[in-house]
Amino acid sequence: MLVACPDGNSNSGANSDGLRVIDGFSRIVRLGEGLSESGRLSDNAIERTTEALLICARKIASRNVRQIRAIATEACRQAENDADFFRHVERVTGIGLETISPEEEAELTIAGCVPLLKTEHPRTLMFDIGGGSTEVMWIETAAPEGPKPIDILSLPFGVVSLAEEFGRDALKKEAFEVIVERVDAGLLAFEERHGIAGEIADGNVHVLGTSGTVTTMGAIYLDLPRYDRARVDGLPIRYESIHAICENLMSLGFEARNSHPCIGPGRADLMVMGCAILTAICRRWPALHLTAADRGIREGLLLEMMAQDRAVA
Repeated sequence: MLVACPDGNSNSGANSDGLRVIDGFSRIVRLGEGLSESGRLSDNAIERTTEALLICARKIASRNVRQIRAIATEACRQAENDADFFRHVERVTGIGLETISPEEEAELTIAGCVPLLKTEHPRTLMFDIGGGSTEVMWIETAAPEGPKPIDILSLPFGVVSLAEEFGRDALKKEAFEVIVERVDAGLLAFEERHGIAGEIADGNVHVLGTSGTVTTMGAIYLDLPRYDRARVDGLPIRYESIHAICENLMSLGFEARNSHPCIGPGRADLMVMGCAILTAICRRWPALHLTAADRGIREGLLLEMMAQDRAVA
């Protein structure tokens, strides 16, 4: 959850994109846990998510919020009982959820990351490693009307679904490579359509990653004692450091990852799966570095709603 208001002063607050953040909240709920086997959101996952949304509802009520948009993504796109889940959430919390398409999810993520897309590169390769899906976006950065997607790829797996399949313990090299090869197979047609690797080699591409995997990677890269958004958002991370960190995390046991100050409880198994997806992306599209973005779909939603407000006014 993110609560914000328009801010015309780009030098105030943590954001430089016309938003002034008032409040925020996040919690890992693993809504899609067990979904790949049953096709349904489990009762436990629904209750965990509803409890988190109840906290959001209370925060929203205390902030005099004038407009709300609450969205669901891949887990609810796949679940056959998504409508039952939505009714339950609205009854308990008053929050009305809607499921958006992979295309809208990607477009909102791009909109939220516009401040980090303002580079000298004519193209941006952007990716978002989620819980149930992974989005890859090929973006025309220098379009007169602002960054716009050329093509969007949505892979039907993410860190939660992979963690369920491969477990939480230290991942053997062979299993890691199985995941990497699966992801790469999903990326191949996208590369063949656009020749992204060649564009990267020619220096035309800015690589940007927005996800908990990438921002956690940034915190580890900086050796932070605890996560600091101000230092990670917009941080360039060298590819060789990404590979070294991934190899180290893959070798650690669950408890070691769980106690890591930049990973923490609830994400120990997810981070290794994120590393596998990230490794596949970096191998397929080798560059000198990628930029970490601690922003995305929530900022895109807020900017869209504020633009609609201005249009009405």
